[in-house]
Amino acid sequence: MKPTPKTFAVKSFGCQMNVYDGERMAELMAAQGLSPVEAGEADLVVLNTCHIREKATEKVYSDIGRLRKDARVTGREAPMIAVAGCVAQAEGAEIVARAKVDVVVGPQSYHRLPVLVADAAAGHPALDTELPALAKFGALPARRRRANPSAFLTVQEGCDKFCTYCVVPYTRGAEISRPWTAIVDEARALVDAGAKEITLLGQNVNAWAGEDETGRPQGLGGLIRALDRLPGLARIRYTTSHPNDMTQELIEAHRDVESLMPFLHLPVQAGSDRVLRAMNRHHTRDGYLRLIDRVRAARPDIALSGDFIVGFPGETEAEFAETLGLIDRVGYAQAFSFKYSPRPGTPAADMAGQVSPEVMDERLQRLQAGLNRDQHAFNAATVGRTCRVLVERAGKLPGQMLGKSPWLQSVHLLTDAGAGDLLDVTLVSAGPNSMAGLDLGEGRRAA
Repeated sequence: MKPTPKTFAVKSFGCQMNVYDGERMAELMAAQGLSPVEAGEADLVVLNTCHIREKATEKVYSDIGRLRKDARVTGREAPMIAVAGCVAQAEGAEIVARAKVDVVVGPQSYHRLPVLVADAAAGHPALDTELPALAKFGALPARRRRANPSAFLTVQEGCDKFCTYCVVPYTRGAEISRPWTAIVDEARALVDAGAKEITLLGQNVNAWAGEDETGRPQGLGGLIRALDRLPGLARIRYTTSHPNDMTQELIEAHRDVESLMPFLHLPVQAGSDRVLRAMNRHHTRDGYLRLIDRVRAARPDIALSGDFIVGFPGETEAEFAETLGLIDRVGYAQAFSFKYSPRPGTPAADMAGQVSPEVMDERLQRLQAGLNRDQHAFNAATVGRTCRVLVERAGKLPGQMLGKSPWLQSVHLLTDAGAGDLLDVTLVSAGPNSMAGLDLGEGRRAA
């Protein structure tokens, strides 16, 4: 048995949905009367894990060992450790056996975290990796704590696409959509708590579907139009999208809804049709490019972001060259690129033609050189534009604040404004990863 914890810390890794889940777990524990502190001081540490990248499980064991070692060095009692998230879902019983942690809870069961912590304190087994569809959302606190100026809101979870490299269908379950009213209510609560911008989250967020308050079927475009009517909500974003779920209704929302920011993250993963078939992506290179053209016709100033995997099993140099050609054609404002890493239990892990690490390294360098070139070009093209910047936090220099442009660029500027303010700003210079801005109200420039 362990003492019932009085303090807690949540450490989240990976995607934005893990950030959202971490915030909700923190609210759950705070509602039980626990106080948030730094991980090194906490009676309970929740490791909210991601299983997408290679060696994710080993990193969890490393973090567990580090927490226990730090406690020994400082003479503190080792904290109660809860492993949550996708590694917990995939490796639950093994984590309990190998690391002797106190609680293991999957991403669809974390609403039971207070009960599991109480069970662990009483010396009982505390493992839950069930995949209930929507039970957790109904069990989470209705009120939101003080929200950051930019907040996340999960509207859809799970995936039915079964890409051959991906573990998400096995760790997050089938695609589900939260009800319309629940989403609108939580969005309103976030705005009441201080959010000016909300990013709608889902593994395939544009697969969201539901019925509005009148019973009329709606897709994500209709939901965005409803959220646009919430007083005090200035900005809406969404991620991550699948090309096959990018409906005309959603494209038209980009054209019509002023609060929907001109930014779209639309992963393609590869530029070769053969590789896309092997990945089970169910779209083609040409279909993706035609979709991009339709989006740009609706919103000409939109910034595009994508995901890329290099070295997928069997990828040839010619097929990789097709990916390079695709990025030249699109001109991404931002992108994420990774070397293929086999995930246990996925079909791609057993495919023939695994590409050598040396070849993957070299291809990734070439791909990232092109993506970095295009990101810098996009940033440079926005110099001289005047736009609204949402201030999010203080920078490193005196008087410096950091915010986001409509195109999701980080903007540095000197201003007396505070977090949550929306400023009229002229973008005056571009770096590879950020912009400098001139606050038109204050008339001062970023250092």
